[in-house]
Amino acid sequence: QVQLVESGGGLVQPGGSLRLSCAASGNIFSILVMGWYRQAPGKERELVAIGTSGGSTNYADSVKGRFTISRDNAKNTVYLQMNSLKPEDTAVYYCNADLTLTYGGTWNNYWGRGTQVTVSS
Repeated sequence: QVQLVESGGGLVQPGGSLRLSCAASGNIFSILVMGWYRQAPGKERELVAIGTSGGSTNYADSVKGRFTISRDNAKNTVYLQMNSLKPEDTAVYYCNADLTLTYGGTWNNYWGRGTQVTVSS
């Protein structure tokens, strides 16, 4: 059974920093894409940043230059370093991964349960 477990959320003042982590566990053969989405109250879930196993990354325009995604493929872990946080970054942040359990097997998408990030003075 695959699990994605996020950690690192919390309350931070505007201009501050947080680092989120997400570890994937289970009998995983390979993870192609791993990344972060967020959902603020009353809004739809949106992409924040994703990273591929080959090192490519993609960011939402709203976080470019402030957030950095990185992966440790050996540990099936993805990180999100968030700097210069703004109140509008307040949301539940969800980890997401496209992975397969076997060589040549199907690729499936998984979500974590989310971690709350609150930016407020």
